[in-house]
Amino acid sequence: MSALDDALLRAHADADNAALIRLYTQAADQAGDVDAACFYLTHAYVFALESGAPEAAALNARLADHGREVRDAVCD
Repeated sequence: MSALDDALLRAHADADNAALIRLYTQAADQAGDVDAACFYLTHAYVFALESGAPEAAALNARLADHGREVRDAVCD
């Protein structure tokens, strides 16, 4: 995951929320277990909420499916 880690560091340095949402979601999709996936999904979700991105709804649903978040009607 070295290339992904490098891309995440660049996105953080650039304060590129769109890239952070995409990259953290990608990291979640590649994670080896549910705990790791939810860790990355939570980061993607926070950046989506902060920027008002439409991805927030899908990220909220994914976290809710794993019992890590309450399904938010505002995101739906």
